[in-house]
Amino acid sequence: MTLEERLINGDRRAVARMITLVENNDHDAFEILKKLYHRSGNAYVIGITGPPGAGKSTLTDKLVKHIRTLGKTVGVIAVDPTSPFTGGAILGDRVRMSDISMDPGVFIRSMGARGHLGGISQGTSAAIKVLDIYGCDYIFVETVGVGQSEIDIVKNCDTTLMVMVPGLGDDIQAIKAGVMEIGDVFAINKSDRDGAKRTAREINAMLDFSSKDWRPPVEMVIATENQGVDKLFEQVEVHRQYLEETGNFQQRRFDNTKNELIEMVKHKIVGQLMDESYKQEIVNELSDRVAKRMLDPYTAIDTLYDKVIKQES
Repeated sequence: MTLEERLINGDRRAVARMITLVENNDHDAFEILKKLYHRSGNAYVIGITGPPGAGKSTLTDKLVKHIRTLGKTVGVIAVDPTSPFTGGAILGDRVRMSDISMDPGVFIRSMGARGHLGGISQGTSAAIKVLDIYGCDYIFVETVGVGQSEIDIVKNCDTTLMVMVPGLGDDIQAIKAGVMEIGDVFAINKSDRDGAKRTAREINAMLDFSSKDWRPPVEMVIATENQGVDKLFEQVEVHRQYLEETGNFQQRRFDNTKNELIEMVKHKIVGQLMDESYKQEIVNELSDRVAKRMLDPYTAIDTLYDKVIKQES
């Protein structure tokens, strides 16, 4: 059978192969995605984000196990730090989720961030589509760990779960961070630690000033003890119900699709600039002139557009 047929028939190796190919920007893999795109859109995508050390992987592990008790299939995309030697994922999440990786109803894939800003890999959206076509009911996307500018996960997910933890520094500064604005559901993990209730109070106080129609719930969990995980997932489902009842579900997917298309166009334009040596020479020449103040950057952009992008079209 072809790779396309194997993917439709639920072949796990075909899924792994497809994700590898889309990560490597393989043309044939994207041709398969074009043909099968109409089969996607059925999985519910949940983003897991939060600062490093918050216990995202452990919490994801427990959430997946809970969903499996409901008879649903799950895909997990864990975006790991990139190895400086191979460019691949360090696979830390595979270690922490080793027990569920043997479950035939769960597919886990670690992807290297490869220096991509935004907390997720550039191939994440394509990998989501592969798992969706494969037939997963839920897909988790766990980020490498966020900073204030790393909020791209919201552009790929239906519900974003923000995982916080007491004791990581100044809680007030964490609340001020831009990533706080993207959370649909908040989890205070390791809530048996000192300061957990304070962290929850401060997050709730910040959320009180939000102008959004949806008021994100704040749940206390201890992932290592599996405490509060079922209630946390209930809140994710409540948010899903809210999106569907208000019509915001389709709006969110429209916004995500629009953002994805814009990013794809940007990626293609950059690819055009770098795919041939003579184009790189134009870029280098213009960069040199701008750096030496012989040319302003705005004229350089117009020149670059006329010589490379406009000429291609």
